[in-house]
Amino acid sequence: MEPELLHGVTDQVATVVLHHPAKRNAMTAAMWAALPPLLDTLAADPGVRALVLTGAGGTFCAGADISTLQGSPQEAQTLAVRAEDALAAFPKPTLAAVRGHCVGGGAQLAAACDLRFAEEGALFGVTPAKLGIVYPSSATRRLVSLVGPATAKYLLFSGELIGADRALRTGLIDEVLPADELDDRVGEFTRLLVSRSQLTQAAAKEFADGRTDRDAHWSAQARGNGDTAEGVAAFLERREPRFAWTASG
Repeated sequence: MEPELLHGVTDQVATVVLHHPAKRNAMTAAMWAALPPLLDTLAADPGVRALVLTGAGGTFCAGADISTLQGSPQEAQTLAVRAEDALAAFPKPTLAAVRGHCVGGGAQLAAACDLRFAEEGALFGVTPAKLGIVYPSSATRRLVSLVGPATAKYLLFSGELIGADRALRTGLIDEVLPADELDDRVGEFTRLLVSRSQLTQAAAKEFADGRTDRDAHWSAQARGNGDTAEGVAAFLERREPRFAWTASG
């Protein structure tokens, strides 16, 4: 089967699967290029309230398919940055579910997600120093924001792989699960996300990502809908809230 991005939507959660098992889901130029328009489609779907990014089989992503770097490394990096930025800009919560290797461009994609859950035994690495590649500034800043400058330098300078336990300690990932529990935990957590206020999530995502010009917008959104009243009523009545706000307003 040709390298591709598989996707589907179940119970308001979109799942995007990096599918290139012959090369441990390494990203080809076509896969990088296909990700932004796919994310645009899923973001516009009112039936999608969260997104999971994962890899086919027993690995997440071994990075860029090196054969795609032979022609124009700069063009390949441009495609990767566009894909990473599109993932980071996805307006709803995103979660990377990681098995096996999460290396190079794979780590770049995982870092662009809001959250990262990994199974025990997963390996993480940022490896441009092994190829003489200048890691993109946007990806570097994103990595620093997750793990701090010291760990980011360790990863970037050395290209060494680290295990899930160390990735958890440094903040690169959020949870580590036994191999047979990752899918269940991701399903459980995304169901929780779907049950929460999209208004809260959308505003929090922008603020956490550094937006400083949207306070008035989100204040107006909060005043113009009934999510707060519904949340308070549901709490007092000891029932699940029925939040109505959606990303389309």
